[in-house]
Amino acid sequence: MPRSAKLDATALNRLLRDQERVISRAEALTCGMPLHQLKYRIRPGGPWQRLLPGVYLTVTGTPTRAQAEMAALRYAGPGSVITGIAALRRQGIRVRESKIITVLIPAGQVRVSRSFVQVWPTTRMPEFAMADGAIRFALAARAVADAARELGSFREVRAVTADAVQRRRCRLDELTEELAHAPIRHSAWLRRALAEVAAGVRSVAEGDLRTLIQAAGLPAPMFNARLYIGRTLLAVADAWWPDARVVVEVDSREWHLSPDDWQRTLRRHTAMSKHGIIVVHVTPQQIRTEAGQVAADIRTGLQSGRARPALGIRALAAS
Repeated sequence: MPRSAKLDATALNRLLRDQERVISRAEALTCGMPLHQLKYRIRPGGPWQRLLPGVYLTVTGTPTRAQAEMAALRYAGPGSVITGIAALRRQGIRVRESKIITVLIPAGQVRVSRSFVQVWPTTRMPEFAMADGAIRFALAARAVADAARELGSFREVRAVTADAVQRRRCRLDELTEELAHAPIRHSAWLRRALAEVAAGVRSVAEGDLRTLIQAAGLPAPMFNARLYIGRTLLAVADAWWPDARVVVEVDSREWHLSPDDWQRTLRRHTAMSKHGIIVVHVTPQQIRTEAGQVAADIRTGLQSGRARPALGIRALAAS
């Protein structure tokens, strides 16, 4: 097809470069592309492909994740913001993959969910958003609250909530503020997860441990307590019973420790044992499949610890 004299090729190429090779029908026409030329490019077997109504990818092949996200925003319209699972993945928070991209739009804006785009109208559009080029996505606290409506289990909600706090992507008070505005019908899992985070839980494995402790009728420990000898930090204990001087360490490479931390874990165990602390090691799998034995081991440790003289250890709650 001959190029139209009205087509602003420079503006078109700049737009495609900035938008991951994604463009809307309105944007193409604004660049001066005649409607017949646009239709020719998106014809079956043509150089462009239709991703969503009125939104096109200007290359062939499977769109990348970034291209799909850009298409979702172009479809949702001006001011739209990616949230939920897709926004969490952009911020490095561990969450399962999802083919659905959830986008927030202002409540008065009319747009229905289509294909891989889930559109949520809201009267609480984020005041601020993060951006990677032209891709806008919600801050972590809002993304966690919205992801809690997308995820299929409490363990998944617990995992993203703990991970967001552990990685310092958001603070507990920010999550609490989001919870206060979340739809009541979808907030139960997030409410439970925040209660755990407030108690010091910082990983899904620690959350499972907390559930086990409650089910076994064991006294509640301090989670992620900072243990001091004088002014010297001895360790940050996964679970700490101050009256018995007992620590439970959840040895998890997936959720709690990287391989490079393994030697540090052993050194921490040695340091705590040297100061008279009883250390019980468990794995996430043992918590899930051997709950009775884990509870018995903790109970034995608590009984032994309470039979000994007090230790000079000071504990501070999780920061």
